[in-house]
Amino acid sequence: MQGTCLVVDDDKNICQLVRLYLEKDGYAVTTAYDGQTALAAFRASSPDIVILDLMLPGIDGMDVCREIRKTSSVPIIMLTAKGETLDKILGLEMGADDYIVKPFEPKELVARVKAVLRRCGEKATPEEQIVRYSGISVSLVNYELTLGEETINLPPKELELLYHLASHPNRVYTREQLLEEVWGFDYFGDSRTVDVHVKRLREKLEGHEDGWQLKTVWGVGYKFEVKTLV
Repeated sequence: MQGTCLVVDDDKNICQLVRLYLEKDGYAVTTAYDGQTALAAFRASSPDIVILDLMLPGIDGMDVCREIRKTSSVPIIMLTAKGETLDKILGLEMGADDYIVKPFEPKELVARVKAVLRRCGEKATPEEQIVRYSGISVSLVNYELTLGEETINLPPKELELLYHLASHPNRVYTREQLLEEVWGFDYFGDSRTVDVHVKRLREKLEGHEDGWQLKTVWGVGYKFEVKTLV
């Protein structure tokens, strides 16, 4: 079996279509048609990945994502009929790992599911994954950011992006490189995804920089600039 998926959409036809393609590829699939049922199914089945519609009756997809993120870093792919940038940004800020806009190609969705699960499997390692500089510690072990004495919980993608940059101090990455190396696959969206995450990180890091900073290299991309290594 490839893995377990929870598919949440109020359109039963979409749920069945996604189930058909995923099961054909060897995944076990659970479906839910509203937010409350989705949360109950998530707690009961502990899936490897969640495919989540944004517009749901009762508890909407954003709130479902927010609730899941309180206790789990399970990968979440947002399914939405809304293609506006604002909706995509909101989904990413809530902790979604990816989004796909309806109507979508089922084979593309399956490819994204495979890529996300492969990336998560590859990063699992027994060795401690912590990077430290003056006043900051980024841990992939506990998925925590520590600034001074304060521990800050970040959405998984924000933390993974910060860890990746901080693990390679002073190296400049293009947006496309970050999408490939942090998201772990050839991204189907646009490179503004990286800008969204960097913006959110800067808001949380502001005022804590001590010999380091998350810096824009205009016309190229981003780097974690370190003047004094600790």
